[in-house]
Amino acid sequence: MEQPTPRRNLDPGVSQPGELSETPHNASWKLVPAGLLSTSAFFLFALREPLVGYLLLTGALTLALILERALAKDLLLIGIGVGIVSLTSVEADVSWAAFIRIGVTLALAVSVPFVIDRFVYRRKVVRFPWRSHRKKAKGQLAYLFVVPLLGWAILPIYFIRSGAYLNWPQITDGSELARFFVGVNAVGTWDELFFVCTCFVLLCRHFPVWQANLLQTVIFVSFLWELGYRVWGPLLTIPFALVQGYLFSRTRSLGYVLIVHLLFDAIVFLAIVHAHNRDWWPIFFY
Repeated sequence: MEQPTPRRNLDPGVSQPGELSETPHNASWKLVPAGLLSTSAFFLFALREPLVGYLLLTGALTLALILERALAKDLLLIGIGVGIVSLTSVEADVSWAAFIRIGVTLALAVSVPFVIDRFVYRRKVVRFPWRSHRKKAKGQLAYLFVVPLLGWAILPIYFIRSGAYLNWPQITDGSELARFFVGVNAVGTWDELFFVCTCFVLLCRHFPVWQANLLQTVIFVSFLWELGYRVWGPLLTIPFALVQGYLFSRTRSLGYVLIVHLLFDAIVFLAIVHAHNRDWWPIFFY
């Protein structure tokens, strides 16, 4: 008796990202709308050119709809998140007004695509798997110790010698210090929720991991440029974004990539505050 063919599982929360493509990986035409969407983020975030950015975003979604409905649905979720973030400036600001404005905007940018995926598309593609049952490799565990050491060695040199620390406001009191600490960690958490668990996972449904990773990295790095990582900041943020996507593809664990990110952000917080106030936490060499 002929055995039934097992049904293929397309849920990104279960399968490896590289196994999620619903169409052949050589469907190069699909890269065009995806690339346009990523480029739109570069114009919206890094260059602050909304007219060009929104035209590219609209063109990307229109072309995706012509090519493939499934691709259009997934790019629409990414586009909605990018569009929401583009409605306000995310340049570093520790005032209460900016703290609330940016917080609400970023929360909507993650929650709206999630709600649409869950209740309009009626599926569970966008999800946040805190941990997986896969055993971590020794290299992955060692990386948790390497990340803060790399941050300690590199970040003060970058922030101080490039002057990029001036893109963040000087902290003058305890309230601002607390908001800055919370803000750094909140944005770091949001980065993984949106760029990795939303953008990267959705893109992996249509492209190999390496292509999806490059596409999400363009969006990720463009956002970080607007946030303040300028001058030669992309020399740090590009490899960081690529590694985060790669680690998630291997571990399928939001918890792991988030720990990595927050360990790095702890050094970011210390380095920026020290750059503005050199007598605070004199633990760096630059």
